[in-house]
Amino acid sequence: MRYAIPLVVLGVLLAFFTVGLKRDPRLLPSPLIGKPAPAFSLPVAAFPNTDAAPLKLGNAEFAGKPYLVNFFASWCAGCQVEHPYLMTLAKQGAVTLVGIDYKDADADLRQWLAARGNPYAPILVDLDGRAGIDFGVYGVPETFLIGADGRVLHKHVGALTPEAFERDFKPLLGAGS
Repeated sequence: MRYAIPLVVLGVLLAFFTVGLKRDPRLLPSPLIGKPAPAFSLPVAAFPNTDAAPLKLGNAEFAGKPYLVNFFASWCAGCQVEHPYLMTLAKQGAVTLVGIDYKDADADLRQWLAARGNPYAPILVDLDGRAGIDFGVYGVPETFLIGADGRVLHKHVGALTPEAFERDFKPLLGAGS
């Protein structure tokens, strides 16, 4: 009997670990799903024109049509992986891709875009990370689908792939637009 208690405790712990290991770590729950996207008003990165006057854009400019919000940074390895697909997605024109440069130096952003191209329309700058906090960003890259009604329809953690877009985003684009 005295050996039964530790065995039961061990069995319960093993069950918890087994369930935890079966979960996909990219499926981080977001309390924003189905709720209005966090309000933001961020400066627009002046790329490639470095003399452009600073301008701010926010949610209101994108109302009425679905759009993707992609948090990225030049220092992010996953962002390098997803960037070619974002270029393809931008060329297809299926959805507006709003890039939010997360905690990145202006010179690094310019160098990144000059070398890889710019899939974003527009690029907003979140230098202090406040918009990322409002969206619940754990780390970059993270991509959010915002419906035409301004509600968050989906959150994708990690590099966006064609498979993830087809499986998770495309069905919602038709339903959320």
